[in-house]
Amino acid sequence: MAVPKKRTGASAQGHRRSNWKATVPETTTCPNCGELVLTHTVCTACGQYKGKVVSRKAEGFVEDAAVAAPKKTTKKAPAKKTKKAEVAQDVKAEETKVEEVKAEETTEVKAEETTEEKPSEE
Repeated sequence: MAVPKKRTGASAQGHRRSNWKATVPETTTCPNCGELVLTHTVCTACGQYKGKVVSRKAEGFVEDAAVAAPKKTTKKAPAKKTKKAEVAQDVKAEETKVEEVKAEETTEVKAEETTEEKPSEE
C-alpha cells in the first residue's frame, strides 16, 4: 500500500478543501398556495406544477387511463417454426386423427349392439 513520505500541512489541506461548499437549493413560491417549493418540482402542499393539477394530493385530480397505465402496442413477430415444432405438430395431428377414427369405430360398434339387442317383433 502506498504511504505518503511527508504529512500534508494544515494550510495545504485547507486550500484543497476550499471548494467543498454547500449551496442553498433554489426555491420558488407556488403560484397556487404560496408554499416554498424547489424549482422544477411539483408542489408538495397542493400537488400542482405550472398551474396544472398533476398529483393525487390536488383537488380535482383526474387519473387518465391512458396516462396512468399506457398499454404497449408492439406486436411480437411470429415464432419461427423449427423442425422439432413441425414434428410435434404433425404428431399431434396424427393423434387427433387416430382419436377421431377410434371414436367413429366405437359409435359404429354401439350402433351394431343396439340393433342386435332389439328383439324382432314378428
